[in-house]
Parts: sequence; structure tokens; C-alpha cells
Amino acid sequence: MLADARFNAFVLGPGFGDVERARAFATMILHAGRHLVLDADGISAFAQEPDRLFTACHASEGGVVLTPHAGEFKRLFPDIAADPSLSKLDAARAASRTSGAVVVSKGADTVIAAPDGRAAINATGTPWLATAGTGDVLAGIVAAQLAQGTPTFEAACAGVWMHGRAAELFGPGLISEDLPQMLSRVHTELDALRRG
Repeated sequence: MLADARFNAFVLGPGFGDVERARAFATMILHAGRHLVLDADGISAFAQEPDRLFTACHASEGGVVLTPHAGEFKRLFPDIAADPSLSKLDAARAASRTSGAVVVSKGADTVIAAPDGRAAINATGTPWLATAGTGDVLAGIVAAQLAQGTPTFEAACAGVWMHGRAAELFGPGLISEDLPQMLSRVHTELDALRRG
């Protein structure tokens, strides 16, 4: 797949399981200069050797997005997570600078931070997103933005916003499989806003 330039963005981690292969695949993708959204098992695979991931992210020519929930954030960035003086925003910025990747620190107040210090706090979403698999869908939405040529920070911000808005449009009873079908409504809303 890496020999074919059309494959320009990858998601690695959801349901992956094999940590050795996850590390190897992530490293290959990053060395090939492709975009990578690292989520779930992909993040956990580097918990014992985060510097290996950070070195590859800093050296990569492709954009890298890490999408940790609070537990994954603590495992990948233990020193940052343990600092009580840091707000979630400050912690995400520190993690992004350390890793060389855009960090999407997930939660009710998802923070998106770039290595250059830019950051955003997402305003969309509902408690119904706290269900299995919704983070996997988020990773896919962000990767889709990257595959279309959206810059890394903007792709992460747009993906998080669309993901949250899709959940708002669906309402109670949401499961992860409901999110993709709501994206067309999100796009319809955005088109209406653009037209004024």
C-alpha cells in the first residue's frame, strides 16, 4: 500500500490488538511520509516507548494526529498528565510539542492542539458520544479530511466538529454506527451556512 501514492492517509489502532505490529506499521507509515491518525491500540502500543513514536512523528513529512482519551493520554504522556498545574488545554499543547503531532485530547471538552501552539476547544458533541466505537469513527473522519488535502490541524478541528455535530443531530440512543449516516446532514448544514 505504501508503494501507491494514492494511499495518502491511514488510521491505525482501532481494534488492532497486536502491539508489535502496530508499532511496526505506524513507523513504516510515518517513514513513508504519509498522514497517520493514531488511535486506541495504536496509541497504547507506544506507551512503553513513547520516544520511538515522538521521534518518528517529528521526522515524518506527513501530518500525524493522535486521538487519546484521558487514559491513553496518561499512558503516552505520563509526566504531562501528572502535572497538576496544567489545564487540559495546556496539557494538550505540551503533548503536541513533545510528540510533534496534532493531539486531539478527547472528552466532553475535546481540545485540539498543534505543535506550533495553535489550539481549539470543540463546542459540539453530546454525552451520547461516550460509547464504544465513536472514537474510531472520529479517527476515520479526521483521516478523510487529511486524505482530501486538508492541513493537519484544520483536519483534526474539522473532524472533531463534524463528529460532535453528527451526534447532536442524531440525539439520544446514539451508537457509533449511527454517526456516518449523519455526516450528510452535517454537510448540508455547512453548505447552507456558506450560502448565507
